Amino acid sequence: MTSILTNVAALGALQTLRTIDLNMEKTQDQISSGYRVKDASDNAAYWSIATGMKSDQSSMGTVVDALGLAAAKTDTTYAGLNQTIDLLKKIKDKLVTASEPGVDRAKVGNEIEQLKKQLVSVSKSAAFSGENWIYNTASTAMPTKKMVGALTRSSSGQIGIQTIDFNAANSVLIDQDTADRGLLTQFVPFNPTTSTTANWYLLNVGSTSSAGSGTTFSNNNNTAPTEIIVDASVTDVKLGQMLAVVDTILKNVTNVTAELGAIKARVDSQTNFVKDLVSVIEKGVGQLVDADMNEASTRLKALQTQQQLGIQSLSIANTNASNIMQLFRNG
Repeated sequence: MTSILTNVAALGALQTLRTIDLNMEKTQDQISSGYRVKDASDNAAYWSIATGMKSDQSSMGTVVDALGLAAAKTDTTYAGLNQTIDLLKKIKDKLVTASEPGVDRAKVGNEIEQLKKQLVSVSKSAAFSGENWIYNTASTAMPTKKMVGALTRSSSGQIGIQTIDFNAANSVLIDQDTADRGLLTQFVPFNPTTSTTANWYLLNVGSTSSAGSGTTFSNNNNTAPTEIIVDASVTDVKLGQMLAVVDTILKNVTNVTAELGAIKARVDSQTNFVKDLVSVIEKGVGQLVDADMNEASTRLKALQTQQQLGIQSLSIANTNASNIMQLFRNG
């Protein structure tokens, strides 16, 4: 039926054109923004997941920065400990040299004193961002250092922070307050084959409870420790004891360096993992919300063609009403 009141063909063509225009607007928005899911109205589930993951991704970027700071601190301490090991090896070598007959022990002693001053300098210099894990000036022991290691989210959605812990009390070489807390300032007992127990310490930094302050230390014969000093009057027996004590100190510092080296390796490994995780999350979020530009551009071209055909169809439908007038004229 043909009606001059209701143009069914025009209404149908107009509805089709409106649908095409709506799809074109959506496709053009995807092309301009690069997103397939830009707002919650596009896909509430995907948008919610992507928003949460983007938030975690941003936080993980902060974790990477924190791990970089942790790496810098551990690297600085590690370098200080390695340099200390080198200096202790040189002191050990000098003690061996002093044990040789005919050697000027006073001159060797001067060299050892310079190496001891260098040990103090290295300990004081091994600081990063105001933290020094091998030189303690506080009245209390060096606390455990906690470094941000990871961002976690449980199955229930609860977020948490994991830390990498290092007991910095183990790495202190010099303790300005209490000598017993420093690997280079604490006294080290030497037990010879005789019944006498000799106690030695390497550095005297004037600690309140210092090995060099005259304090009597508790050991099996309460013998006050003696600083390792080589001069012209030093005996072969004392040189042998000093050499054994320095070797013990060297082993202690080496053990701490190995422990810190494991922490350093863990920090480096965790940094690489978190960086990879950030990339994986970014890729996953992209798969949820990013638009396929090849598909979108192809769809836009098709919609433009449909729009042209729709306009032409609407135009034809609108001209159908004018054809009725032709019938009246013919009549």
